[in-house]
Amino acid sequence: MQKPFAITLDPGSSLANRTGSWRTERPVYINRLPPCNAQCPAGEDIQGWLFHAESGEYESAWRHLTRDNPFPATMGRVCYHTCEGACNRAKVDDSVGINSVERFLGDEAIKRGWQFEAPAAETGKHVLIVGAGPSGMSAAYQLRRLGHRVTVKEAGPVLGGMMRFGIPKYRLPRDVLEAEMQRIVAMGVKVELNTRVDRIDEAMREGGFDAAFLAVGAHIAKRAFIPAKDSARILDAVQVLRSMEEGDQPLLGRRVAVYGGGNTAIDVARTAKRLGATEAVIVYRRTRDKMPAHDFEVEEALEEGVMVKWLSTIREADFDALTIEKMRLDEKGMPQPTGEFETLHADSLILALGQDVDLSLLDGVPGLELKDGVVQVDPQTMMTGHPGLFAGGDMVPAERNVTVAVGHGKKAARHIDAWLRDAKLEPKAKAPVATFERLNPWYYSDAPKTMRPQLDAARRTSSFDEVQGGLTEANALYEARRCLSCGNCFECDNCYGVCPDNAVIKLGPGKRFQFNYDYCKGCGVCVSECPCGAIEMRPEEV
Repeated sequence: MQKPFAITLDPGSSLANRTGSWRTERPVYINRLPPCNAQCPAGEDIQGWLFHAESGEYESAWRHLTRDNPFPATMGRVCYHTCEGACNRAKVDDSVGINSVERFLGDEAIKRGWQFEAPAAETGKHVLIVGAGPSGMSAAYQLRRLGHRVTVKEAGPVLGGMMRFGIPKYRLPRDVLEAEMQRIVAMGVKVELNTRVDRIDEAMREGGFDAAFLAVGAHIAKRAFIPAKDSARILDAVQVLRSMEEGDQPLLGRRVAVYGGGNTAIDVARTAKRLGATEAVIVYRRTRDKMPAHDFEVEEALEEGVMVKWLSTIREADFDALTIEKMRLDEKGMPQPTGEFETLHADSLILALGQDVDLSLLDGVPGLELKDGVVQVDPQTMMTGHPGLFAGGDMVPAERNVTVAVGHGKKAARHIDAWLRDAKLEPKAKAPVATFERLNPWYYSDAPKTMRPQLDAARRTSSFDEVQGGLTEANALYEARRCLSCGNCFECDNCYGVCPDNAVIKLGPGKRFQFNYDYCKGCGVCVSECPCGAIEMRPEEV
């Protein structure tokens, strides 16, 4: 077969040299950071595991995912999936249902009994972890993978921490949580339940631990001064949710008021409806756009009949009524009293004003800095001011949610491992984020997002059955294939097909391409026709 004219040229010929002299820029294959990966607090390689999932290789996808996050079935239910808010696909039609596919993979792993692999070798080092919540168990998993002995001490009777005691069953079924917790225990992690650590320095010394990671959850409810008569029934949200887990359902009455505006306030109001309350009213000082609770949770609560009194605060509580003062927002968006009052009838008042962490186990430990109710850590290493003592999750300054906590556990584990080896991990330079402007969306056909099934509002409030359903295998496969592979070559062959000089060389499946610069004129057609923005033009080197 006759070769194209450009390929028949001898690279050393005068004609080839003259052709090359036209070029002032050359194309270069690059790897950019997908916006979903950049947004994930747990540091998941989302695009990487979606690549396996879209090929139907679900176990490979699950193992790739769990390198960073050992709880995909849990996170697929409780993560607020900010990755989807950053997804470039949203500017084409809808964001990729990353959270839905993650849940599918997690559920598939439980169904098929996939287990984590044992560490290749033991290091002989022993690490103490205080707290068996998302951050503590994430760290335990990562440390065990690295070959360290791990002992987890948990003050409660079960694993899960605030995932179990702070998230209702209708959002997170307990069999799912328990399955993912026990998979970590099966790696050889030792767990001591009902074991409270009163002094961390004594616990480390008596147990002969080489390092420790503190991951105590925020279990102490914040209080507010509300004048109340003796007969007023005032509870805190943490107490209510915890009693539900312990099988002792609280008696809230038919009319329940909840004071607060976060996700815990939403959860406890929805729980009250499921316990038989005919009225569940959230009292919140600001407007909806200022509410810290996530919008989809607010929507679900409103669908279930939860009511919200915006721009309102509680001034006094009586045995069956609350005195409510109307508020207004000033020019800075801060609520100010108006002097206008009304009465809200309620059998009980639940305070959902945030939680604090019990830091008493740190008393007397030298080098620690405590500020605003949390322990200060090096943001790069998660180590406190005391050598060998690390902390994460609710105990450190950060947003408090499960995904952030899992990320803290992973990050701390890697730096604990380095510290135990007398080494230091240098931060890796991150590639620039792949923005939508670098993509060529013309190549992607419209493929609307798959919506997960959901119980109707009437069925939701009559039981604690899980509200949100999962994807079928067909839907999960479809959803994974909606990924645009932003910033990274997925071997579509566009550059190979459009190059007028046949300067693109195929290296084989999974090996991508390379340019033959002896033939490339630097026309840039490959860049303009790359769907995912994985090629850029760079000035020709002299």
